[in-house]
Amino acid sequence: MSLLWTSQEMTAVMEGRPFGALPTGITGISIDSRSIGEGEAFFAIKGDRVDGHDYVGVAVANGAALIVVAEGKLPAMGRISVPMIVVEDVLEALGKLAVAARKRSRAQIVAVTGSVGKTTTKEMLRHALAPSGKVHAAVASFNNHWGVPLTLARMPIDTYFGVFEIGMNHSGEIRPLVAMVRPHVAVVTTIAAAHLGHFRDLDEIAEAKAEIFEGVLPGGAALINRDIPQYDLLDKAAQAAGVENVLTFGQHAKADFRLADFEGNADGSVIWATLQGDTTEVRIGAPGRHIAENAMAALAVVALFDADMDAARQALADLKPVKGRGERHTLGIGEGHLTLIDESYNANPASMRAAIALLAAHEPELSGRRIAVLGDMLEMGEHSTKVHQNLAGALLASGIEHVWLAGPEMAALRDSLPESVEVAYFETTPELADYSVSSVVPGDVLMVKSSLGLGFRKIIDALIDNYPAFADTEPHS
Repeated sequence: MSLLWTSQEMTAVMEGRPFGALPTGITGISIDSRSIGEGEAFFAIKGDRVDGHDYVGVAVANGAALIVVAEGKLPAMGRISVPMIVVEDVLEALGKLAVAARKRSRAQIVAVTGSVGKTTTKEMLRHALAPSGKVHAAVASFNNHWGVPLTLARMPIDTYFGVFEIGMNHSGEIRPLVAMVRPHVAVVTTIAAAHLGHFRDLDEIAEAKAEIFEGVLPGGAALINRDIPQYDLLDKAAQAAGVENVLTFGQHAKADFRLADFEGNADGSVIWATLQGDTTEVRIGAPGRHIAENAMAALAVVALFDADMDAARQALADLKPVKGRGERHTLGIGEGHLTLIDESYNANPASMRAAIALLAAHEPELSGRRIAVLGDMLEMGEHSTKVHQNLAGALLASGIEHVWLAGPEMAALRDSLPESVEVAYFETTPELADYSVSSVVPGDVLMVKSSLGLGFRKIIDALIDNYPAFADTEPHS
């Protein structure tokens, strides 16, 4: 296996000092002692909840070839004999390595932000660009102050396309990250009420997202959703940041990359995309209009990078939903089966509405029901009661008559639904998980969604553990 970094390069770039006989180099980088691979370097990052230095022994036992530790923690390392690079601050050292990775790379780089759709768009780009060259992208939603530098530092020197997701909870968080990534294209998927508790309004969220334009390289492009009310604000911000090419995607008649038409069902969708004047049919393997909108951003990047568009279209037809973001499971129950739509990764008002629409597109079988299994949307601040109440309208408009809820904020939705809707409400996720397992029947279609902090993955796992994958149908996940 080829080396990602030589030990000499790492030591010099990170301004560290070697401790022990360093290997020639490393094949990868990990911050998780449990999943580290043979020949990889373990960076002992100190996080909000755990300190990687406490898990150095586990990393060594699991095959770490090299560990990166902080000078101040060295006395506590005891008799650890694995080679080390000792630095002042491990996260800062990772950042230095990330900057070096970007500096040595000749890849075309795209950075994606937005209130909704970042990870889905990143995965679409991974699929769509792969036929045209080696793609490097984060393995998960690594979009914060450690995830972005980690993804950069992991980027092989022979990468042809680099795809980076950049997130934020507060103003000022995107700026230093995009300064590392230095993209050729910066994408804003949409602006919605995510993290609204930390901002005055949606315009303020848009201003924070617009920081991504500050890192665009000379001659690069900004790609903005033309359908959102904050388009003008983002357009002006991109121009103020000196971006030379400000382009748009969406359904708007003036969009440079236009979603001309859409047909969707429970298994996928077909769109007609007008790309630089030519309209073409594109099949997408994942369902949902919001997925189609993200696909337009991905196709636009393919065009801007002059990659193989025909191959990109074929790749999107094979796209599968990302885990926790629409992944579908068919589970056996009794003599039939039920359909489980896993939207458990995170939630805000916009993604909730998209998931409800996705549930509405699924037709239950036999005497089954469409069931929305919903948990709190976090970080809504003073707006929390209102945004939870407002979900009632989306549920009623979609014809959803069965709603199972958990979390203190979801009490507002419970109280806003009419008697025509059958509601089950619980204060905690484990209670709702037990209820879900005991209450499903053949033919049911369940969509499970909440903010990550509610732990709704437990509901998904409980259902999968209690009901086997349905053997008589092709799995969708």
